[in-house]
Amino acid sequence: MSQYKRTLITSALPYANGPVHIGHLAGVYVPADIYARYLRMKGEDVLFIGGSDEHGVPITLKAKNEGVTPQDIVDKYHGIIKESFAKFGISFDVYSRTSSPVHHETASEFFKTLYENGKFVEQTSEQYYDEENKQFLADRYIVGTCPKCSFEKAYGDQCESCGTSLSPTELINPKSMISGNTPVLKETKHWYLPLDQYEPWLKEWILEGHKEWKSNVYGQCKSWIDSGLQPRAVTRDLNWGVPVPVEGAEGKVLYVWFDAPIGYISATKECTPDWEKYWKDPECKMVHFIGKDNIVFHCIIFPSMLKAEGSYILPENVPANEFLNLEGDKISTSRNWAVWLHEYLDEFPGKEDVLKYTLTANAPETKDNDFTWKDFQARNNNELVAVLGNFVNRALVLTQKYYKGIVPALGKTNDVDQATLADIAKLKADVEKSLENYRFREALKLAMDLARLGNKYLADEEPWKVVKTDPERVKTVMNICLQITANLTVMLDPFLPFSMEKLRGFLNMEQLPWSELGRTDLLAEGHQTNKPELLFEKIEDATIDAQVQKLLDTKKANEAAAAVAKPAKENCSFDDFMKMDIRTGTILEAEPVAKTKKLMKLLVDTGIDKRTVVSGIAEYYKAEEIIGKQVSILVNLEPRKLRGIESQGMILMAEDADGSLKFVSPEAQVKNGSEVR
Repeated sequence: MSQYKRTLITSALPYANGPVHIGHLAGVYVPADIYARYLRMKGEDVLFIGGSDEHGVPITLKAKNEGVTPQDIVDKYHGIIKESFAKFGISFDVYSRTSSPVHHETASEFFKTLYENGKFVEQTSEQYYDEENKQFLADRYIVGTCPKCSFEKAYGDQCESCGTSLSPTELINPKSMISGNTPVLKETKHWYLPLDQYEPWLKEWILEGHKEWKSNVYGQCKSWIDSGLQPRAVTRDLNWGVPVPVEGAEGKVLYVWFDAPIGYISATKECTPDWEKYWKDPECKMVHFIGKDNIVFHCIIFPSMLKAEGSYILPENVPANEFLNLEGDKISTSRNWAVWLHEYLDEFPGKEDVLKYTLTANAPETKDNDFTWKDFQARNNNELVAVLGNFVNRALVLTQKYYKGIVPALGKTNDVDQATLADIAKLKADVEKSLENYRFREALKLAMDLARLGNKYLADEEPWKVVKTDPERVKTVMNICLQITANLTVMLDPFLPFSMEKLRGFLNMEQLPWSELGRTDLLAEGHQTNKPELLFEKIEDATIDAQVQKLLDTKKANEAAAAVAKPAKENCSFDDFMKMDIRTGTILEAEPVAKTKKLMKLLVDTGIDKRTVVSGIAEYYKAEEIIGKQVSILVNLEPRKLRGIESQGMILMAEDADGSLKFVSPEAQVKNGSEVR
């Protein structure tokens, strides 16, 4: 077992510029929570750190777009994120924020220590500057055309279309996101962490010393190191963040990727005065749970910072996950293409564990995976309900039926009984091995195998039949089923904490430590259980269809928002335009045209006459809704027959970006027949 006295678990700090979504959960917080709960159940000294990353350009951009201050933005989203995590049951020992005074003080002290010990190099370089707003532009304040794929809205640090990492000077036709003007290059001074000086040490520490790390983590680190490391700027020209605490650094803050991981340290300080035993004691194991986009920062940059400071321990493991996609598309905050945690909690009350289960069973541990609502439904109905819930319900209902809920005595056992009981201890060992090696998908499957074991045992032994001929045998069978059920409350507790608390209520038992798992006498003979309820409930198609439709509506809205107006048609003469006679009119009657989806027959009072017009608006309006509506109508259009109906004019409609039609109407009531000019 571990030679460490305690474990420090950190989880990537989510940006406080939006809520938390399922990609964050699957990549970081669900596996971190499983691991923390497991270690606590073993009685280990564990500290689980979380917090909001509240600095950086995404925050300032959000604030600018909404016309509020950065502090307004982080206060809003920090509150949403913290509450969502608490309701979802992510068991942080502390959930802090990088705008806190403790963090500012800690990050400043860390920088000053490295500065005073000569660990930085100062460099003057040319950086884009917005002359109108008189400020240097951080990478994300610059947009332009990607030199790789020609995407016209690439940022100064990355192209969101092709994923290429960029520098601002590589952009074609760069523009300031603040003013829209073309920025100029201007000299500015910054402090750099010379990563090239740490390259030999990183090769030894990672490439030689941590070959057990996950292949995606090890491979990405090796690729960066083999390509040759370069000095990395740790300051930025911004007015939001931790001010650089040295003379001559006015208007500069710590780079968010220097300041954010220090947030783990400042959060620990908030949690306990004994924070140093988690950060400076070699007998503490530090594990970073992150997504793959943070590997370089947590495996190369942050360890180099800690090494430069000199008194801190280094991470023992960084079990980063890959990305989770949604319904075949990349999750995107800016496109609202996500399942947001706070919305899920409102729309699926009491189903926290269903989402945890699905995200763990489908975790992107070695490759990108896809979340679909149909898979979510299938995991719930076919596994949680049909396997786990089914076994638990049958075991407890039969106990109520035969023994009024009292645990019967374990009588004489046969080979099948003994093999079944022995499998509990074997599964315990297998689950432990998977958890210790950060294979959470595998661990969950093995834990669920205990419920499958119980189902098979019940099905094979058929106590509902045997009770008629050998009631003593049934007592043994039911005792074993109840012992399996009690063991489930321990084995599944790290994965499904809400459900196992509910199950303990059915069994009338206390929460047990991990060391008790595998025992075959967790429930004593004569123990009174409570009347059971369903542990899980089926999720119906209509519920899933509503969620799928919600995403389809989002996609439609995104397409509409991105739509570009069609180019103007060729010029027409004024005389040609004047030939069109457009009047105001009122719809008197309306009815759908039989056997069509789009057409509606209208009777319109044009002020000149009352005439029939056939219009393709039936998909967007109901007939009864538009009677009395004043519209614009082209009255001198040659009549034409549509589905056998002569249409005597055309109602003018505006086609929105999503293809929907809207009436072109006067803003106030006017006399029918008024000319539209």
